[in-house]
Amino acid sequence: MIAKELLNPHSIVVVGASADVAKPGGKVLKNLLNSNFKGEVYAVNPKEDEVQGVKCYKKVEDLPQVDCAIMAIAAKFCPSTVDVLAKEKGTKGYIILSAGFSEENAEGAAIEKHIVDTVNSVGGTLIGPNCTGFLNTNYCGAFDSPIPTLDPKGVDFITGSGATAVFIKEYGMTNGLTFNSVWAVGNSAQTGIEDVLEHLDNTFDPEKSSRVIMLYMEKISNPQKMLKHSRSLINKGCRIAAIKSGGSAAGSRAASSHTGALATSDVAVDALFRKAGIVRCHNRQELTTVCAIFMHPEVKGKNIAVITHAGGPAVMLTDVLSNNGLDVPHIEGPKADELLGKLFAGSSVGNPIDFLATGTAEQLGYIIDACENDFDNIDAMAVIFGSPGLFPNWDVYEVLDQKMKTCKKPIFPILPSIINVKDEIADFITNKHRINFPEECVFGNALAKVVHTPKPQPENVELPAIDKERIRKVVDSCQNGYIGPDEMYEMLDAAGIAQKQIRVVDQKQQAIDFANEVGYPLVMKVVGPVHKSDVGGVTLNVRDIETVASEFDRLMAIKDTYAVEMYPMLDGTEVYIGAIRDEKFGHQVFFGLGGIFIEVLKDVQSAFAPITAGEAKEMLANLRGYKILEGVRGQEPVNIDIYAEQIARVSALVMAAPEIAEMDLNPLLGTPKAVVAVDARIRIEK
Repeated sequence: MIAKELLNPHSIVVVGASADVAKPGGKVLKNLLNSNFKGEVYAVNPKEDEVQGVKCYKKVEDLPQVDCAIMAIAAKFCPSTVDVLAKEKGTKGYIILSAGFSEENAEGAAIEKHIVDTVNSVGGTLIGPNCTGFLNTNYCGAFDSPIPTLDPKGVDFITGSGATAVFIKEYGMTNGLTFNSVWAVGNSAQTGIEDVLEHLDNTFDPEKSSRVIMLYMEKISNPQKMLKHSRSLINKGCRIAAIKSGGSAAGSRAASSHTGALATSDVAVDALFRKAGIVRCHNRQELTTVCAIFMHPEVKGKNIAVITHAGGPAVMLTDVLSNNGLDVPHIEGPKADELLGKLFAGSSVGNPIDFLATGTAEQLGYIIDACENDFDNIDAMAVIFGSPGLFPNWDVYEVLDQKMKTCKKPIFPILPSIINVKDEIADFITNKHRINFPEECVFGNALAKVVHTPKPQPENVELPAIDKERIRKVVDSCQNGYIGPDEMYEMLDAAGIAQKQIRVVDQKQQAIDFANEVGYPLVMKVVGPVHKSDVGGVTLNVRDIETVASEFDRLMAIKDTYAVEMYPMLDGTEVYIGAIRDEKFGHQVFFGLGGIFIEVLKDVQSAFAPITAGEAKEMLANLRGYKILEGVRGQEPVNIDIYAEQIARVSALVMAAPEIAEMDLNPLLGTPKAVVAVDARIRIEK
């Protein structure tokens, strides 16, 4: 729980206060005094009697009782200062701006731990250390600038990087984005991003709380906590956009399975965000643009009207929207003809709706009214209106503002002339409290991300029934490592996962007997080596007893082989299901095109367990190779319903057996009637 003394203190002390506003201790005091804070402000500096008009105490021991402390002193002095504040002054809110803690060395980490233990002992809350601070509508406890316009309906911004926060605020504020709070959590020694989300969730008030949350993070310390509270907030009506950086090549790891090779930290973040309903962004411009879209009414469909007086930007926006799965539908019919009659000759209403460079504010009003009332195939409007510098745009932006107040369909203003009509745009942002999207393609990409991000997956779902008792019996009897064929097929059978008819043999006569029993053609594979194809351990299309005998001898001679696996050769499209366990994230399930294509194309989807068949089916449609599953050029399709059911069963299996560290079903052969696993590997790690 976040202490109320941090959120809404009656008194604040700046320890390390300075008259020099180029120093953190000076700038934070200046920002505090310039903020909305109505309580008592104290300063501590052993060399001063007064700082920026505030009475200054020589040491913290001399202070009266104080709710919140902002500290800008060397790290080595922080533990003793916190001790006095916590034990003698009743202080429960702490913002430590100073660096030199766990981010630097072991000594700093020990100091940090001491501070956290002390703050915890009094039920307090610590922001930082090594941060730029905290601000909300009650006060500013941050030393950076600019200080954004604070609005209870503005964005709640939570960031792990103070410097990045500055740049994000600058870009957002330039275009009219407002903020309700900024939490720069720094080292997150006690309070991290997930803890702030928990606070926002637990204190959410549908009448008073902000509905837009912006995140910048370089680590996710508690994925399950983030999932829980993000999902809850979004289900309450909030919308969340986030950057998670640092997930490139450094996040990948060597692994002994195909799934392990696919399961980078970045893929896990994608899966987490998708399950939570968070819109993932990859740069500051995209993040602030998505949050600016969130500040408008929600777009209920994919059909966008592009309204413009300049053809080029409209064409580029139309391309971006169309290439990202949104529609710019053709507009025609009597109502379209009626609208066209109100515009200058040469105008077009087919969509984009181009009313020419000479178009007027009155004509813009006619167009918006028609899109709002007459055209049912329009869900939202993007209005591009700048100026070549020949005339002002006051009347146009006035009409735009008025229509945004009355229309139910969202209207997104794209005002690109940030120099030619800078005064009009400044008025639109500052006095009309609107947001500008200055670049149409940036807006189009961001809108597509918003529309395509799915709603949060339900927390409690119904999974296929499996025999958990049989599964547990297998797991409990196994040692760590890859389990043997008999145990593996018993486990898969208990989970209801369809498998080929198989026999594992270590004697030549057993191989011959199996061939005589089931017929031809057959597949023969080594048991023992991890990557069978790499060692020449797979023989397909075996059609006679002589080949059975000779291939048995050849395969058994391959290094590490202790048996041969045999089964009837099946036909179908090769698909794949895999799972891997992460200590923080839990089990992640992967699925897509299988066989060798998994290594070449990596055309897979992934989600965290539990996964329902319905969720899997929706995600399968996002595969680049989905048309292969549907059947192309005479190939039979894969039964998507059965495939999705098998994915859900793997999800149920790993939840029943959390000891499964890695698992590959690759390939499964899919036909219109069945999806059958023909090769599998399961590694147990207890």
